[in-house]
Amino acid sequence: MTDALKRLSDEGVAIWLDDLSRKRITSGNLAELIDQSHVVGVTTNPSIFQKAISEGDGYDQQLADLAVRRVTVEEALRMITTADVRDAADILRPVFDRTDGQDGRVSIEVDPRLAHNTAATVAEAKQLAWLVDRPNTLIKIPATMGGLPAISEVIGRGISVNVTLIFSLERYREVMDGYLTGLEKAKAAGLDLSEIHSVASFFVSRVDSEIDKRLDAIGTDEAKALKGKAALANARLAYQAYEEVFSSDRWAALERVGANKQRPLWASTGVKDPAYKDTLYVDDLVAPNTVNTMPEATLEATADHGQITGDTVRGSYEQARAELDAIAKLGISYDDVVQQLEDEGVEKFEASWNDLLKSTEAELVRLAPAED
Repeated sequence: MTDALKRLSDEGVAIWLDDLSRKRITSGNLAELIDQSHVVGVTTNPSIFQKAISEGDGYDQQLADLAVRRVTVEEALRMITTADVRDAADILRPVFDRTDGQDGRVSIEVDPRLAHNTAATVAEAKQLAWLVDRPNTLIKIPATMGGLPAISEVIGRGISVNVTLIFSLERYREVMDGYLTGLEKAKAAGLDLSEIHSVASFFVSRVDSEIDKRLDAIGTDEAKALKGKAALANARLAYQAYEEVFSSDRWAALERVGANKQRPLWASTGVKDPAYKDTLYVDDLVAPNTVNTMPEATLEATADHGQITGDTVRGSYEQARAELDAIAKLGISYDDVVQQLEDEGVEKFEASWNDLLKSTEAELVRLAPAED
């Protein structure tokens, strides 16, 4: 079952699971995926925690304890989510040690309501790193305009970061610039750059979802022929940008003192359109020194029938550019699409977080002891 996953790993793609729950931790499922399915990391987001806590009963005892203490709902939520991340990080610690810190990572996101507030994002990142207190944690910061300076500041303090919600090539270059700026700050502060790691989460399937919808609205044969092309083209050109930045003189100066490259991470890799093969965003995004974080259904599909045929990214840049140009010629604005997707991404995570706050608050009220 795992031959395709092994081939993917052998090609230099780190396989991370895009999901976490207390049940997955306590049942031994996460450890099993690490042992049998080549999983070497975990990513979380507010939507994942909202689903885990609302559907699982593994949180009842902790919720009851928090209710007795009469903590705020925000504090309760952070205690619950950081506990899961801490336990997952402990399970992945052998992978972290074996890979010298490159993998074995668990990501936890700053409060999405802070996405446009730089100072609050920095403060929240510091707090999360302190709460989880594991060296193999990545703090997720969204690549909004408010998030960019926060990324540099947090990296500059020696905290490893997963930059999330990247949709555009221009924003991705700004993210890489922010990472290098952060490393330069860390170097000036005398920190050990070899201990700082980062990934840049470039979202994939949502790009096809939005552009395909616009191509359908145009309705011509030319438009229909371009469906399912945009997301892969966008991601492949992102890898080209990665190669350029991490072969620059600026990067070489940091690499000489022990800095680690910020790996591209393919996120949102579950196929949204059932007309496409369910392993599309895995099979066709194979390149060295990348991460692919997959929902469990995509992981299982890849294990069962993934077609891993080697590098499917490098050498495709000219075609990728031509495909995006062809879409633009039909009147579809790339800048408009990626800005819409960023805005929707922030809104979705904020909505999930608010839903989670409401459901957690209801549980705290239900479990609270009677007043004396």
